[in-house]
Amino acid sequence: MAGRRRQAGVTMQDVAAIAGVSIKTVSNVINGYPYIRPGTKERVEAAIEQLGYRVNLSARNLRQGRTGMIGLAVPELSLPYFAELADSVIRAAERRGVIVLIEQTNASRERELEVLHGQRRHVTDGLIFSPLALGTEDRAAFAVDFPMVLLGERIFGGPADHVTMSNVEAARAATRHLLETGRRRIALIGSHEGETVGSAALRQRGYEQALAEAGLPVDPALLGEAGLWHRSTGAEAMARMLDAGTEVDAVFGLNDALAIGALHVLHARGVTVPDEVAVIGFDDIEDAAYASPPLSSVAPGREQIAQTAVDLLLARIAGTAPDEHVEVITDFAVVPRESTVGAVRPAAAASPVVA
Repeated sequence: MAGRRRQAGVTMQDVAAIAGVSIKTVSNVINGYPYIRPGTKERVEAAIEQLGYRVNLSARNLRQGRTGMIGLAVPELSLPYFAELADSVIRAAERRGVIVLIEQTNASRERELEVLHGQRRHVTDGLIFSPLALGTEDRAAFAVDFPMVLLGERIFGGPADHVTMSNVEAARAATRHLLETGRRRIALIGSHEGETVGSAALRQRGYEQALAEAGLPVDPALLGEAGLWHRSTGAEAMARMLDAGTEVDAVFGLNDALAIGALHVLHARGVTVPDEVAVIGFDDIEDAAYASPPLSSVAPGREQIAQTAVDLLLARIAGTAPDEHVEVITDFAVVPRESTVGAVRPAAAASPVVA
């Protein structure tokens, strides 16, 4: 069956009638006014989707002196998490009648500084930025004169709105899930030795907290170093650990790519998953559900991250955001699949464990 088509001649009045609100309320939702009841906002957005209403960008932007475009800068689109995040941001922006221009920084310090201070910023109204090379010591570089929302874990309490995930709590929940299945020799794949800020440090902290709660020490032999979080580095870390003769009965990959790389090596070595070694990842990318066996993972609230970031940025652009910058920490859920709990009934396998 063909998808919904945009209806010709749909107006803001039509949206208001379907949603049962005033035209002014529809306008407030479209323009990112923050003080709208969630239920009202949901009705308006549903009516916009149902009718296929699209803002007249040319007219609106001409009136407001804007381009109608926002930037999204991420480290690496070849990593599934960032590709799926970009897709979520694009769809969230489309619902608000805004176009997204994507930049890839390759986690380069120079490229990230260019994102903040280069000439390309003049063609967008604001920026959603996920830095990886810049950090706390570069706080002054984030004090920019345009609307910006930061993502990720490189800087907290900076001079911009910030949307991040519950890294410590989610990693603790993932490790606890492995412990609850009876595992005690849990390898951590993706550690960054000496790191104090960033996803690796925060997720390792959650892992260590869960072990401490279970009365287990942290064994350095179970910490698998991996620089960039790719399938190949996950495979290499897993192979090094097995080659060293380290006893392992579970693996926590700090992202799904690392966990999939570890799965590949376990398969190649004839290690059965989850009978001999259970495996869980983090990010719940689409590939996780199609791994062999399907990979348990942590869903970190990607859609919530995207929608919140777009809403915050458009509120800043419209001048309707609060004076103080805000930090939003998204919800997460542990999603058990066959790689940790074995073959179960579909209804049970699809039930996430919400922390």
